[in-house]
Amino acid sequence: MKIFSILCFLLCSITFSNISLADSTAIESVNQEQKQKQIEQVNINTASAEELTKVLNGIGASKAQKIIEYREKFGPFISVEQLKEVSGIGQATLDKNLGKIIL
Repeated sequence: MKIFSILCFLLCSITFSNISLADSTAIESVNQEQKQKQIEQVNINTASAEELTKVLNGIGASKAQKIIEYREKFGPFISVEQLKEVSGIGQATLDKNLGKIIL
């Protein structure tokens, strides 16, 4: 009887320890997704060239520098659509970055 009790205890311990591990893994996964969502947005009025190239698809160092030069010359962007006035940036670039650009 003692052996049966010990086996039941061990079996329960293993079972519940796996459930606990699975829950913590799921929580870590959700936290990582939330961090990625936070990183995926960039303020085009304050971001550095490095931040622009890191977050935005289709924006390399050259276009990032053009964005910065445009805002220095004309002031802050009033709308996301205004980015199309920057040389080399069109509707396709805006479409690729939908939701990533904030003011």
